Amino acid sequence: MKIYVPAFLHKYRFYVLTATGLLIWVAFFDGSNLISQFRLWQKYRELENQKEYYAEALKKVKQEEKEVMGNADAMEKFAREKYLMKKTDETVFVIVDENDQSIEKEEQE
Repeated sequence: MKIYVPAFLHKYRFYVLTATGLLIWVAFFDGSNLISQFRLWQKYRELENQKEYYAEALKKVKQEEKEVMGNADAMEKFAREKYLMKKTDETVFVIVDENDQSIEKEEQE
């Protein structure tokens, strides 16, 4: 049984083999091969998701800053709650549960 080889492949066999070898080299063995490109694309998507998360977190922090910076009482409350600051000659006790989470009372308004 004879295999039919088109005239194009027979006539330009050197160029076809060279192009095929080059494609295989670029796809699998080169420094920026398809596998590493796929991994870089996945990392890029992950970083884009993180970018969205941090943009939302930044909006929340800026909103909190607007609320706190205008009022001295709110600023003191914020410093005491978030950074556990205290006045001189004052002792602060932080009560935590079994999961090392601070227990805070919910203010009822």
